[in-house]
Amino acid sequence: MEALQAGIDLLNRFFSGPVMVGGIAAVGLLLTWKTRLVQLRRLGTALKAVRRQLFRKRAGEKGGITPFQAVATALSGTLGTGNIAGVAAAVSLGGPGAIFWMWVSAFLGMATKYAEIVLALASRRRKPDGSWAGGPMYYIEDAMGGRRLASAFAVFCLLSSFCMGNLVQSNTAAAAAAGITGLSPGGIRLLFLGIAVVIGCVILGGIRRIAQVTEALVPGMALFYLGGCGVVLLTHLPELPGAFREIFQGAFSLRSAAGGAGGWLLGQAVKVGFSRGIFTNEAGLGSAPIAHASADTDLPARQGLWGIFEVFLDTVVMCTLTGLVVILSGFYREPSLNGAALTLAAFQKYLGSFAAFLIGISTIFFALASIIGWAWYGEACVRYLCPGRWALLLYKTFYILAVFLGASAEIGLVWGLADLCNGLMMLPNLAALALLSPVVARETRILDQTLKSAPEERAS
Repeated sequence: MEALQAGIDLLNRFFSGPVMVGGIAAVGLLLTWKTRLVQLRRLGTALKAVRRQLFRKRAGEKGGITPFQAVATALSGTLGTGNIAGVAAAVSLGGPGAIFWMWVSAFLGMATKYAEIVLALASRRRKPDGSWAGGPMYYIEDAMGGRRLASAFAVFCLLSSFCMGNLVQSNTAAAAAAGITGLSPGGIRLLFLGIAVVIGCVILGGIRRIAQVTEALVPGMALFYLGGCGVVLLTHLPELPGAFREIFQGAFSLRSAAGGAGGWLLGQAVKVGFSRGIFTNEAGLGSAPIAHASADTDLPARQGLWGIFEVFLDTVVMCTLTGLVVILSGFYREPSLNGAALTLAAFQKYLGSFAAFLIGISTIFFALASIIGWAWYGEACVRYLCPGRWALLLYKTFYILAVFLGASAEIGLVWGLADLCNGLMMLPNLAALALLSPVVARETRILDQTLKSAPEERAS
């Protein structure tokens, strides 16, 4: 077991280093160029679409779901413990400068996720029941001219749904529940048995029920956490310029440290900032396009704009606010604090005993939403690999069981497997994005022409 863990750790160091940072940066730059800075040109359009459709209750047509339900389902899998514990870990390991490099990863990631969604809709297939089947599996197949790499992606995504999407999330949620309720291990097991049943009822209802639940859950849980961050930052406005100064100095200044140590610190800031940014917004991973492929929309690029919003909300807004609270507290300099413990200590400094409730409830709901969202990703991969009903039923059964097992089992090895599966998903996905970048450019031109001829549609 120790040898297996060592091997997984070695592979993860490779994938989280030059492969991930270099691959995401190169493909993000290519797509930014091909789309003529779509993440900047159309960010306002995406934000207006959110404002108009947030409270619009329009059922999906032809077996699909609404564009906002698609983005809510994607965000349910994206918003998670990375926004709370992951940001604190980034600041602890890479210093405040890691936040700047998370912004850089978000800038490139907005173009990457936009392209993923565009290609997912451009390559999707209509199923006999009228619903859509789509995702990276299909555009990887189109790009490579065969199913081999597409099937490999589906296998890794399927494994990741169990590891990162389920076991890791349920284990984190159980720890948070124990912290705020004081329940015994037996009580936590009983609680998560009930939660597994509830999640099972959601999952067995298919994509429409998943979309309805996430549409109701995601806005509320995001606003609750953002409200807590807002209280801290608004009551300490005079200190914010100093926090931003630390971010920019940590990102660029090598003079603040001596010689080689300064270069190492800058390298850590870049590596940690990029990797944590990708971990939180999942741009380049290929998971979110699976949810977006079920959306009813007239243009693939119009739905792609929601991907820009997802990365903006997840990394530029939520991760930045968490990072600012951590930096303001100064606790990131304490070597004994890291991850969720660092975030909790930072919020406790300003919110007192309420901080445990804020972080605990946010962690639980972020984790449970991720479990629900990743269930759809795994189900789509099962449908691609084994179209038979028995395979889908088997997957759902084990997935529901994993919610209960993850809450009570020791899953140290699963954390490493989750990171490894993510890295292996990314490789064929990034290759397909690069090969199909002309398709993304063409669809972007179509969207630009549509919006230019009908300006009133820019916020639709």
